[in-house]
Amino acid sequence: MLFHMGSNKKMDAPQARLPVDACPNLFKSNALGRVFTVNPKQTECFYLRLLLVNVTGPLSFQDIRKVNGQQYSTYKDACLALGLLEDDNQWECMFAEAALNCTAIQIRLLFAIVLTTCFPARAQILWDNHKDSMTDDILHQHRTRCNDVTITFSDAMYNEALIAIEDLCIIIANLSLSHFGMNSPDRAVSDFMNTEMNREMQYNTVEMAAIVTRNVPLMNEEQKIIYDRIMLAVSAGQGGFFFWMHQVELEKHSLFR
Repeated sequence: MLFHMGSNKKMDAPQARLPVDACPNLFKSNALGRVFTVNPKQTECFYLRLLLVNVTGPLSFQDIRKVNGQQYSTYKDACLALGLLEDDNQWECMFAEAALNCTAIQIRLLFAIVLTTCFPARAQILWDNHKDSMTDDILHQHRTRCNDVTITFSDAMYNEALIAIEDLCIIIANLSLSHFGMNSPDRAVSDFMNTEMNREMQYNTVEMAAIVTRNVPLMNEEQKIIYDRIMLAVSAGQGGFFFWMHQVELEKHSLFR
């Protein structure tokens, strides 16, 4: 016989189990079971447990993710649809306020702490809404290195910020951003802020355009041929190697400005 712990109430015997319609080899009874506690870090297991203790009569693991006739791909989405999770309004307000008083480095650290200890319902949306404030320092660095204040946020900058946040999450909880339902950063292109690359880009485009306009008419015939070939390769996106020898010092020659 089955008994519920802490109670003398007699439960149904195993032979009293009844088959579940449309589910072969699945039976139901009035016996009480026990569901173990789950750490929120085990995300999908945690949300599955939350569904099991709140949804009555599910026929399968797929069926338990169905809410009002709509099938959800994850247990977390099903929990959100059922209103079992709090929304992220408090985090939205917190990051909006932090953007007014904190540096981007501080906000990234705050975001990593929220991810690893507070488990927001929609981390990706939270990032999308506040990624500018978390990437502001990277934008400033790039503007400074390129000497161009018109540069705006780009996917490469956001990627750098995500790498920094993921590094913090790994330090705090040994978890990557994908664990929290976020897109993983592309570390293969993380050389966006590479010092050598940016050093080559440190010039004033307006000033350089003026130099070209002034010096091209001063070129001799041979120089003009070489200049036209190089510019043609640049315009066509072909690239290539070009060798030029001249008797005068190269740095004094208008072709090499």
